[in-house]
Amino acid sequence: MNKKLVFGVAAAVVAIGIIGEVANRKPASNAQSVKSQTLNLSATAPLDTIDISKSTGYGQTGNVFESFFRLGKNGKATAGLADKYSVSKNGKTWKFHIRSAKWSNGDPITAQDFVYSWRRTINPKTKSEYAYLFDNIKNATAISNGKKNADQLGIHSSGKHTVVVELTKPVSYFKVLMAYPLFGPQNEKFIKSVGSKYATRSKYMVYSGPFKMVDWTGTGNKWSFVKNNQYWDKKQVKLHRINYTVVQNPATGLDLYQQGKLDLTPLSTEQVKNFKNNKEYRQYPYSYNTFLKYNFADENTSRRKVINNQNARLAMSLAIDRNQLTKKVLGDGSSTPTGLVPEKVASDPKNGTDFAKEQVVKNTVDYNPELAKQYWQKALKQSGMKKVSFELLASNDDPESNVVTQYLKAQLQKELPGLTINIRSIPGNAANSLTQKGDFDISLSGWGADFNDPISHLQIPVAGTPYNYGKYNNSTYNKLIYKANNQDANEPEKRWDDLVQASHVLNEDQGLTPLYQQVTAYLQKPTIHGIIHNTAGTQWNYKYAYLK
Repeated sequence: MNKKLVFGVAAAVVAIGIIGEVANRKPASNAQSVKSQTLNLSATAPLDTIDISKSTGYGQTGNVFESFFRLGKNGKATAGLADKYSVSKNGKTWKFHIRSAKWSNGDPITAQDFVYSWRRTINPKTKSEYAYLFDNIKNATAISNGKKNADQLGIHSSGKHTVVVELTKPVSYFKVLMAYPLFGPQNEKFIKSVGSKYATRSKYMVYSGPFKMVDWTGTGNKWSFVKNNQYWDKKQVKLHRINYTVVQNPATGLDLYQQGKLDLTPLSTEQVKNFKNNKEYRQYPYSYNTFLKYNFADENTSRRKVINNQNARLAMSLAIDRNQLTKKVLGDGSSTPTGLVPEKVASDPKNGTDFAKEQVVKNTVDYNPELAKQYWQKALKQSGMKKVSFELLASNDDPESNVVTQYLKAQLQKELPGLTINIRSIPGNAANSLTQKGDFDISLSGWGADFNDPISHLQIPVAGTPYNYGKYNNSTYNKLIYKANNQDANEPEKRWDDLVQASHVLNEDQGLTPLYQQVTAYLQKPTIHGIIHNTAGTQWNYKYAYLK
């Protein structure tokens, strides 16, 4: 899920359908899968690539590729290919010692494999969609912009087993970032031996993680992970095989699950209603928040005047009943947000409190129709207007967006007299293009975190950042984020306070209006144990999974 999504209601795991299932149908036995330690899973789309430099997401591939660390429980970095590491006092130099580990073909994994991999990814010719995650590494931005060569990136090897990374400034979340497969090694010798065939099929790839991939042809709807017997920690890996089948229809997924051909299947909205009391029902939250994005540089003078009025934005936020939206309109288990940063992304270094709790500001992301009307009347008066019409831009690729936009139109027009919402629902690529050009009034947008830190979301509204298509600009907010990223970057508690304050400012100003956080519902066989799921990064970790 962790490709950044500008549009779409959610990084949808299933297509939404109206299906009438029998909720109490008995699931088939899966004794065979327990016996063989084989897990049968579904995917919503074919894999586009297995090249970590070119990937558009790493939700599953953390199981076949590994970096210095792995993502463990609660988004914490745990042991990976590095058996020890050190950080300089100023937080700008990191040294990683690579343990005695091998690629799936038996080649040793060396420090130079990391150097080669990073240089390959950051090279503009590679066109990596995630190159921006290297930005705080020395010379990365200049290399991405074609102003320096990739071999000038701030990474080098010191002997066969030590990697040295130089940062332009301290990055407090750097350790957890290093659990992302994007930063893992690549085998230069192997790549040169297969040439242009590299990563075009599962056999033209070598693997560093607990599993290796088989039966992937570059296309097709089936592939598998099998236990990697060269993996450094193979004793911990209980599963022998994970089979994947592309299932695009939730009715098909449910049928396969009930036949015992799938051990885990996502549910549609209608299915959630039927199965939420089933003992095999599970919910897995994602770090994906959907929100309203405002265009503060709207070409229309009247609309721009209202959008730039804080009272108008607060009015729209307070007019939305998010409990009704999540429980009745969506009904898929999605949760109500407290601000831009989702739940279970990060915890206070002092006391472990979820950031989502600390960012709360009363009467900003609540439902308060009376206060909403007061703010709205103030906004119209201050703008010298009696009525205003906004176009709400949304992607029609996601079936959920239609019900969400219809709800927003009805709710906002009901609670805010003089407001008209016109829905413009078009294909996602076209909607993205319009947003990037600034050709919108309000858009239904979303964002999923690539790593477990509030900054993954809070970077969006900073003035001048690439994804701030609405040109939001709050000087207090900008200063707090800058402070967190610079002078307090090496002081975890001070940095945390900066980010909490920034989130308070954003809530009070409603620079973006949060709507809901994606929570995906599943049916999961009770025989499955040990799955580690995280809201961000490599969400699914099957290293410790087993069937019993």
